[in-house]
Amino acid sequence: MAAYSWWRQPSWMVDNKRSRMTPNLPWLLSALTLLHLTMHVNGLKRGVQDLKCTTNNMRVWDCTWPAPLGISPGTVKDICIKDRFHSCHPLETTNVKIPALSPGDHEVTINYLNGFQSKFTLNEKDVSLIPETPEILDLSADFFTSSLLLKWNDRGSALPHPSNATWEIKVLQNPRTEPVALVLLNTMLSGKDTVQHWNWTSDLPLQCATHSVSIRWHIDSPHFSGYKEWSDWSPLKNISWIRNTETNVFPQDKVVLAGSNMTICCMSPTKVLSGQIGNTLRPLIHLYGQTVAIHILNIPVSENSGTNIIFITDDDVYGTVVFAGYPPDVPQKLSCETHDLKEIICSWNPGRITGLVGPRNTEYTLFESISGKSAVFHRIEGLTNETYRLGVQMHPGQEIHNFTLTGRNPLGQAQSAVVINVTERVAPHDPTSLKVKDINSTVVTFSWYLPGNFTKINLLCQIEICKANSKKEVRNATIRGAEDSTYHVAVDKLNPYTAYTFRVRCSSKTFWKWSRWSDEKRHLTTEATPSKGPDTWREWSSDGKNLIVYGKPLPINEANGKILSYNVSCSLNEETQSVLEIFDPQHRAEIQLSKNDYIISVVARNSAGSSPPSKIASMEIPNDDITVEQAVGLGNRIFLTWRHDPNMTCDYVIKWCNSSRSEPCLLDWRKVPSNSTETVIESDQFQPGVRYNFYLYGCTNQGYQLLRSIIGYVEELEA
Repeated sequence: MAAYSWWRQPSWMVDNKRSRMTPNLPWLLSALTLLHLTMHVNGLKRGVQDLKCTTNNMRVWDCTWPAPLGISPGTVKDICIKDRFHSCHPLETTNVKIPALSPGDHEVTINYLNGFQSKFTLNEKDVSLIPETPEILDLSADFFTSSLLLKWNDRGSALPHPSNATWEIKVLQNPRTEPVALVLLNTMLSGKDTVQHWNWTSDLPLQCATHSVSIRWHIDSPHFSGYKEWSDWSPLKNISWIRNTETNVFPQDKVVLAGSNMTICCMSPTKVLSGQIGNTLRPLIHLYGQTVAIHILNIPVSENSGTNIIFITDDDVYGTVVFAGYPPDVPQKLSCETHDLKEIICSWNPGRITGLVGPRNTEYTLFESISGKSAVFHRIEGLTNETYRLGVQMHPGQEIHNFTLTGRNPLGQAQSAVVINVTERVAPHDPTSLKVKDINSTVVTFSWYLPGNFTKINLLCQIEICKANSKKEVRNATIRGAEDSTYHVAVDKLNPYTAYTFRVRCSSKTFWKWSRWSDEKRHLTTEATPSKGPDTWREWSSDGKNLIVYGKPLPINEANGKILSYNVSCSLNEETQSVLEIFDPQHRAEIQLSKNDYIISVVARNSAGSSPPSKIASMEIPNDDITVEQAVGLGNRIFLTWRHDPNMTCDYVIKWCNSSRSEPCLLDWRKVPSNSTETVIESDQFQPGVRYNFYLYGCTNQGYQLLRSIIGYVEELEA
């Protein structure tokens, strides 16, 4: 701050006439005058240097300065400020409050009654912004959570511009004088008075000691270029618990985060001897009087019943229980679907086990924001990490659903969200009430009941068809959905008189998930007429009077039902001579015939009808050129070959006895096409080293002719 001052030299007059001085007197007077002037100027300069201007609202500056040396403070006449108004303010003391000056240097003149003047330059940069001492409106306590709530007025209306404010808050615990908490809090002053709030949680339960709070603040305004200083501290505001004469331990039934540190105090009228967590003793911390505390570091997850804290005094044992665990984990794998388009089921995995059970366990709330519907899930049982499920009834006509799942326990909360189109998240219930109804021997109607309102979607169902010794077949069927309905599907291309097992599962056509497979439904299809006649052979009896007709049982896929009997007929010149009925399981008929050329017909009959006839000629064409050959097989197989005979137009028949003795002969035969020249005969009854006779017959339009005889061994033994 630049400053200067001056003093007008008085004239020495006698009777209004100047007195004459000695030659040395003018020099002496000049020296005295210079000394006096220097002293006053230095005094004024020191006064200007001590000039101090402050403001608490940036609207008014409060300026003070000490009076110059030798001048009484009450001799100030006025102060003039050279600004656009060039204003002067009458004064009687060395203090003045002036409106805030515009940015830049301003010339200020202080005039004294004795004629002295001091001039200096004043700039906003030299002014200190010191806010008024703040006032605490309220200090309240939540003794259950050991939390303090502080409220105060920020006096934002006193400032001309929005500004940033920094508050420093200190908390003391009596009888300690050092703060246990010193916190900085930043706020915005909006130009109007606002009640500010601050919460603080004490490590030491509030019941254990008196707590005091004080605040101060400073303002950081971009519109002010001067010094920014802290206000004075507000008067202390106290909070304390009204104790009784009994022994008390705090906190009571506290839920804390596992791994955290905590302090437990015991307020007792008698001496406390020890304190412990579980079975572990902890050193006592003396607070005041007989009040003590113990400090627990890294508290582990509690057992289901909590962690016991015990204090032993001269007269008894006192304690509390602490429940240490975790806040809910973020719900994992949140997925929502519907089984019936009436209710939406959301499932999730809770993630990390919280360690808290009973009333402290996690409560889940499922909220759907479009319909406003919600549901609550609270599990009180033991600690598990299973999948949780919660259902919400659907709002009619609503397809898009926006779900938020919130898990809460005393230590916090966590959320997951999912948005779904419910028509694309259909996983139907298991189909029930399965029924099978015959349409014919190869087609059935398969039906099942499916609960749910599927009127607006199509269903895709899979029908599994299984029969013995066959690979499972799965067929897809798209069906128009209905409400709580029985669905029908025609299943074709089945085999007659065959035991089938049916089951079904369904999904939506857009596919989200299959339902589970239904139970199985067994069904036997109806019979159909046999598709083929039996495989037949004939032999003349040894006396040549009777024709013995043999027939092999029809395979299941050709019998198409249970064979009840066989009709054997003989015809000569297309006239039937005799009919014989043979009942299953007989496969042999003996007919007395002459050696004429008969056609033997064999028909298999079941409840649905008769098979096409199998025909064979009775005549055996003689052959005087029969060759005998030998064949050796391996294991239970014998490989036979022959030359092609162009005269054979029907087929070849290989006949043999499965027994090694001629009687009784377990006759067997095999028919092979006429263009074949080899075959493999296989039988489990073949034995090594045993000779078997094979006979090769050829078929023509007139009958069968023996072509050759083959002696076969499945394995020839060494002599």
